Amino acid sequence: MAQISILGGIYSDAVADVRTSYPRNMFPVLKENGVSTGYLRQAEGIISFSLGPGIDRGAIVWNGTHYRVMGTKLVTVSPSGVVVVLGDIGTGPAVALDYSFDNLIIGSGGRLYYWDGTTLTQVTDPDLGTSVDSLFLNGYTVSTDGEFIVVSDLTNPLLFDPLKYGSSEVDPDAIVGLRKFRNELYALNRFTIEVFDNIGGAGFPFAPISGAQITKGCVGTRAAVFCAETLAFMGGGRNEAIAIYMGAGGQVRKISDDEIEKRISTYTEDELALCQLETRKFDNREYLYVHLPRETWVFDVIASAAFQQLIWFSLHSDSGVEETYRAKNFIFCFNQWFCGDKTTYDIGRLTNTVTTQYDEIVGWQFDTAYLYNASKGAIIHELELVAASGRSPMGRNPQIFFSYTDDGLTWSDERIAGAGRRGEYRKRINWVQCGAMDNYRGLRFRGANDTPEAFMRLEAQLEPLYV
Repeated sequence: MAQISILGGIYSDAVADVRTSYPRNMFPVLKENGVSTGYLRQAEGIISFSLGPGIDRGAIVWNGTHYRVMGTKLVTVSPSGVVVVLGDIGTGPAVALDYSFDNLIIGSGGRLYYWDGTTLTQVTDPDLGTSVDSLFLNGYTVSTDGEFIVVSDLTNPLLFDPLKYGSSEVDPDAIVGLRKFRNELYALNRFTIEVFDNIGGAGFPFAPISGAQITKGCVGTRAAVFCAETLAFMGGGRNEAIAIYMGAGGQVRKISDDEIEKRISTYTEDELALCQLETRKFDNREYLYVHLPRETWVFDVIASAAFQQLIWFSLHSDSGVEETYRAKNFIFCFNQWFCGDKTTYDIGRLTNTVTTQYDEIVGWQFDTAYLYNASKGAIIHELELVAASGRSPMGRNPQIFFSYTDDGLTWSDERIAGAGRRGEYRKRINWVQCGAMDNYRGLRFRGANDTPEAFMRLEAQLEPLYV
């Protein structure tokens, strides 16, 4: 029996490009189990936790309280799911959220607000200007209008001094956002990223660190996040196509491959400027979520390092695995993971006890690399998926659909195999008499059910056609 990798597949498109097919709604788990060094498991489900007053625009935990901006409202969410509206912060895209010792900082639609635990206050100082992005650092509220960086008064966060304006001048490109890491300020410009250190003084207190400059820029305000102790961002340098990078200390490495960049290239820069990157770290996993307008891609940091290859998968929210993933703005609070929703007013709770999203079944799919028997062709006597079966709810009979391609473009009719009813823990999932391939063959497996699926290995029994 020959073992076939299930971490990523291959297909062809209409212009004869050979493309990578990453798992959909299946994520890799790095774990030596005796059968393989890891396995694919169906993505977490989402349970409806509460309803808010609008579409989710951002979330944060401050002083043990779960805060969200939903529609135009700043709200809190209690451990029991009670949503309390605190005030109105107006319309706009995704918000900036941070906190100081005394205030929650909210940047919404070019405006800046503080919530001190009892009162919501808007900053009206005209010296602030438009607040494209904002954060708290070294006692200051730091904001940018896209051209300058301005800091608040140390004793009064409502006041901004025009004599304390700074700028990111390594390249005459617009500042699209701000980030902080290890007490340093990162100015995200469109074609460069400049890092500043606090040196104090009467004027602008931050000075650039020349050796930390990154010669790639960020495409949008929310298109960057710190992940695995480095800055992950979507962007690029001048006269470069947009890609996804991780960088620190003046060095960057690209983590998007040809397939991810082809996906990115289908969007305009205005669309990409509204994209969002975020991260989750749990259960010895660290995920970087890339929310594109019509799809969500996830980079597995730990598995990529372990397997020495880029490990991506995509998330979707319907049984046909084509609808974009609804969840965004993940936060860990009350010992649980919560999320907002891109299309409804739902607040969700993530769980691995179900695979449905808001009680709706979602589909999963993974392909394999091409089987190729050194020009000898092969008869495929049997395929077997080694799985953790028998976990389905009582009364369910989950099915797995198998198809193949001999050209990378067109696919065969599907064949069905049972995945195991409740209690069928030793169920073997196999397909026999799978035909012959003259040249190469790609395999595809998919399903759509409410049963958690986990696949450890795929094996094929082959017989050469030619000597």
